[in-house]
Amino acid sequence: MTDQLSRVFAALADPTRRDMVARLTVADSTVNDLAAPYDVSLQAVSKHLKVLEEAGLVSRSREAQRRPVHLEAEVFDLMTKWIERYRRQAEERFSRLDAVLAAMDEEGNPTTGIRTEGTAS
Repeated sequence: MTDQLSRVFAALADPTRRDMVARLTVADSTVNDLAAPYDVSLQAVSKHLKVLEEAGLVSRSREAQRRPVHLEAEVFDLMTKWIERYRRQAEERFSRLDAVLAAMDEEGNPTTGIRTEGTAS
């Protein structure tokens, strides 16, 4: 996977990483803070953070002895734009379907749109 959008979606495919991202929306956290609710090693949490970091979702900085993990919220703009494009396309298809169904209803055949005159039952 070379494009960032694919890396972001792949990183968020894991429920633990999604939970970490959700917790980082509240405040920056240390690896120890992020590891606290999970029954996994610090090494496992660090691996999850590395995946998130490679996707551009988080960054780590150094504050004296602390290395807080920071959520890079602007990456969500990339995802939002991609999702929004397809949401709009789906809405347009549903609007066209609504128009077809309304026209069928006006013609008196609301269920199928198939002319049944002169056909044997």
